[in-house]
Amino acid sequence: MSAQIIDGKAIAAQVRGEVAEKVSDLKAKGITPCLAVILVGENPASVSYVTGKQKALAEVGMADRSMHLPETTTEAELLKIIDDLNNDSSVHGILVQLPLPKHINEEKVLLAIKPEKDVDGFHPMNVGNLVIGKKAFLPCTPHGIIVLLEKMGIETSGKHAVVIGRSNIVGKPVSLLLARKETNCTVTICHTGTKNMAEITRQADILIAASGHPHTVTKDMVKPGAVVIDVGVNRIPDSTKKNGFRLVGDCDYNDLLDTASFITPVPGGVGPMTIAMLMFNTLEAAENTL
Repeated sequence: MSAQIIDGKAIAAQVRGEVAEKVSDLKAKGITPCLAVILVGENPASVSYVTGKQKALAEVGMADRSMHLPETTTEAELLKIIDDLNNDSSVHGILVQLPLPKHINEEKVLLAIKPEKDVDGFHPMNVGNLVIGKKAFLPCTPHGIIVLLEKMGIETSGKHAVVIGRSNIVGKPVSLLLARKETNCTVTICHTGTKNMAEITRQADILIAASGHPHTVTKDMVKPGAVVIDVGVNRIPDSTKKNGFRLVGDCDYNDLLDTASFITPVPGGVGPMTIAMLMFNTLEAAENTL
């Protein structure tokens, strides 16, 4: 058996295409969806992520109000900018790129964004609505994972999903989404306190790896025929590459190719979906103003 590769790039392009059509419809009604991405400082990974978001905004026809602020920006200055954007009806979504410089309180900044403009889905009100099953902006990476499963026609109802990782960004929200009636999985969460992790992961029909450590998941941890979704993006040294490193996931990808039924590659799997779902959320924020 050889695993079917889940092409996140192709599925993300499909989602962006669907979003672009709806953006076009909204523009005909006089509304141009607009996202403000705020980047503070020069973190290379953050700069790269923001560039990707700007590219996607242009592709789907949305207005781009991105701001690149110096590392020396104070917390008060950043909060004032967010307040101005909150009160600007032409801006539908606000995203502050994390991590922020150490002198700025991330929690305070995320709380400052109006829940109806929180297209990242991190505001406690959106998180709370997700927990109780009310309408909310869903966090982009977890939502992207659910869309990948849907678009690949992977049956989820009644399946045992095991999630490795309990972060607020991926592990917890994806567990909640998998357990919702629409997805209907039985969910187990593994983390650093889990004993005999391999025993549990071997029971998974769907295994989501979001541990943040390269090659956490090896062949002996995966049941033959399982669906493997690798959320990890880890840089490991590679002298053959121009930049001196290569990206790998949390799974030993090559090791799992003849065990899994479906698998996401890194890069090119979950990553492109995150930005596609951000476009989806920004569209939804604009539609909510109608």
